Amino acid sequence: MELVVSIIVKSWDVMAIMAPYLLLGFFVAGVLGAFIPKSFIETHLGKRGLWQIVKASLLGVPIPLCSCSVIPVTTSLRRHGATQGAAISFLTSTPQTGVDSIAATWGLLGPVFAAFRVIVAFITGVLCGAAVEAFTPPAEDSSNDCDDEDCPSCNPAPKAHRWKQVFAYGFGVLPRDIGKALLVGILISGLLGALVPADFFTRYLSSEWLSMLAVLGLGIPLYVCSTGSIPIALAMIGMGLSPGAALVFLITGPATNAATIATVLKTMGRKVVTIYLITLAGCSLTAGWLLNRILTTDVIVEQVHHHAAGTGRFEQICALILTGLLLSAVLPRKKKSCCSHC
Repeated sequence: MELVVSIIVKSWDVMAIMAPYLLLGFFVAGVLGAFIPKSFIETHLGKRGLWQIVKASLLGVPIPLCSCSVIPVTTSLRRHGATQGAAISFLTSTPQTGVDSIAATWGLLGPVFAAFRVIVAFITGVLCGAAVEAFTPPAEDSSNDCDDEDCPSCNPAPKAHRWKQVFAYGFGVLPRDIGKALLVGILISGLLGALVPADFFTRYLSSEWLSMLAVLGLGIPLYVCSTGSIPIALAMIGMGLSPGAALVFLITGPATNAATIATVLKTMGRKVVTIYLITLAGCSLTAGWLLNRILTTDVIVEQVHHHAAGTGRFEQICALILTGLLLSAVLPRKKKSCCSHC
């Protein structure tokens, strides 16, 4: 019974720390979703060149799409003429971050970690897209034009009330997309905090590179969303994992999974998949090594203890609201969300 109580308490602590930042992120995500249409994205990514890749990564960083919902969007980009390099850039940077996960990262891991995560998401998107474009000739980069009469980007319907869309998307669609993954992530954080010794990683994976390689092997095939991965990474840091190794998990977990790899393999071929994975792995390990030169585990733990000690009535109310949103999101609904795989 004590173990169950400990798991619940530790999970609730994480929920209370995240809730204000995540609710703010949901609101900003709703604004982006309502006021930046897909057609705007698709018209800027249709030519080969570094600038197109940079734009794809810049557009992808703030957009709150999880690592499964980004798959149909990337496929749509290709259908509407985006190059392989631009599509891979968008596919890499988008699931790593979003305004919701940026806010939650700031709340749980601190401003330095959050800023570093955003910069790394942008850079990895550019490098992965540039690598794909450099090693695939123009002849291999052709994409089919979209001729779907029902395509909303090609044949947009009249615009709905924007602010209604803000709340419908930010506090409706988005929680449904990431709700299960986020709840599972918070529960895993509580389980790890209650069950695993605090010195687990320092005892068994004391080598910096060994721990990053182990997390890399775990993160590439695993599905975890950019927000749901944060409490898991936090729990790992609490058990002695270095911030750099945690960052490797936060990069590869959201940016890759078996479904993403299979989709890229089908739509762009084996060569693109190989280049994509090798480049992303190299970028994540390099980023992890750099972060370890900037932050230590003690700094992150102190940050968490500071937030945990500072949670008051406001944070508890936000946690209750967030819990209600997420529980409502995971209940069966007649109408499907925009990401049927989440």
